[in-house]
Amino acid sequence: MDKVLITTRPLSLEASRSAVTRPDCGGLCFFLGTVRNTNEGKRVTRISYTAFRDMALKTFRKIAAESRAKFGARAVYIAHRTGMLRPPDASVLIAVAAPHRAEAFAACRHAIERLKKISPIWKEEFTARGKAWVNRG
Repeated sequence: MDKVLITTRPLSLEASRSAVTRPDCGGLCFFLGTVRNTNEGKRVTRISYTAFRDMALKTFRKIAAESRAKFGARAVYIAHRTGMLRPPDASVLIAVAAPHRAEAFAACRHAIERLKKISPIWKEEFTARGKAWVNRG
């Protein structure tokens, strides 16, 4: 039903689609977050993501359960990459299946917003001026 993962490997839209496709769901919604090359007027060269893996996976499962309970999602896929990423590498991928598009969109939006707020994943940004930890909220 749900699949969650933390990986150092590139994220796969096809894997997420395969994980959530169901015959009882007509709405599939995807969010793919990528590393931008600028932030607050600074040129970003790379970002390092670090996660408290076990707690992050537990949090992802909680988010998936919320998406099912609140929005009627039938399947949820949440994946986040860790390690050093460069623009425009994908850092986070969420896929949701629901019977209809409105529920799929709402559940997908809920999942990314909650992930950004409660997941124990940290982001260190590298620019020409140095590096800094960045608030993900």
